[in-house]
Amino acid sequence: MVRVILPSILAGQAEGRQCFDVEAATVGEALRALPVADLLVDEQGEWGGKLNVFVDDRNARELGGPACPLAGVREVMIVAMLYGG
Repeated sequence: MVRVILPSILAGQAEGRQCFDVEAATVGEALRALPVADLLVDEQGEWGGKLNVFVDDRNARELGGPACPLAGVREVMIVAMLYGG
């Protein structure tokens, strides 16, 4: 079981919750298990450039992206990038 933490901007779309405990073997599986999966990943299971995903404080892109294994991982944190000025 891994805890997935969403940015507050998505909580309203996720049953009002920011934290979800999910059973998943990879980051991609964990994201697809969320009630806001359609906002996070595309049909191929990839997340866009406006999201950063961290696995126990390490950038998931550097650990294999959606295929990053979650064995022994405690937390996956999703951070939405903000643009503008």
